[in-house]
Amino acid sequence: MAAASMLLLVATLVVSHGVDAFDPNPLQDFCVADNESKARVNGVPCKDPATVVPDDFFFAGADKPGGAESQRYGYSSLPVRIPGLNTLGVSHARVDVAPGGVFPPHYHPRASETALVLEGSSVYFGFLDSGNRLFAKVLRKGDVFAVPQGLVHFVLNNGSAPAVLYATLSSQNPGMVLLADALFAVAAPSPLPEELLARTLLTDRRTVEEIRANFERRSLSSGFLMAGPGGESHAS
Repeated sequence: MAAASMLLLVATLVVSHGVDAFDPNPLQDFCVADNESKARVNGVPCKDPATVVPDDFFFAGADKPGGAESQRYGYSSLPVRIPGLNTLGVSHARVDVAPGGVFPPHYHPRASETALVLEGSSVYFGFLDSGNRLFAKVLRKGDVFAVPQGLVHFVLNNGSAPAVLYATLSSQNPGMVLLADALFAVAAPSPLPEELLARTLLTDRRTVEEIRANFERRSLSSGFLMAGPGGESHAS
């Protein structure tokens, strides 16, 4: 009985200490990303505060398209990298979608997203919840739409002019999984077996092969859509 009581006391002290020691908030005014550092940490190491300058909190060029471009889907994404946002749990990107183009179904495993339409008159934007319910609206210039963390979402530009969105995500490195690429892209390190895809999609292997051939003919690189300071970006 005494041994059990002592074990309970020790466990309580360990748990209490762990709770008291955890501080999710920044411990300094800022931690400007030092992209030259060789240190490996969960994030990017901080520059010496004495070397921080105004440009560390500034980004120029979000007024025009840029970054990674997807010829397959008709969109481009430009990460807005601001070193001074390092460790603050946020990232930004400008997204351009051509008329008739699509930012196909995808999700960010580590972030929610809020998107502001800068240009566009018929931008179909939506997401699916875990019960497969669709929440979508046709957005116009000045509209804002939010997507909860980890849910599949998409953008379809039904307008006759390019659509421009400014996306804010609640993670320095939100990650991105494009569903179609994950299933069919042959450039993946370990492509899913065709038999598995055929059974999953209630079709046959020949259909899967044809779809994969389309991806192979129009293949581009795969990776992350956007990341925080010092991160990578991609389009497919």
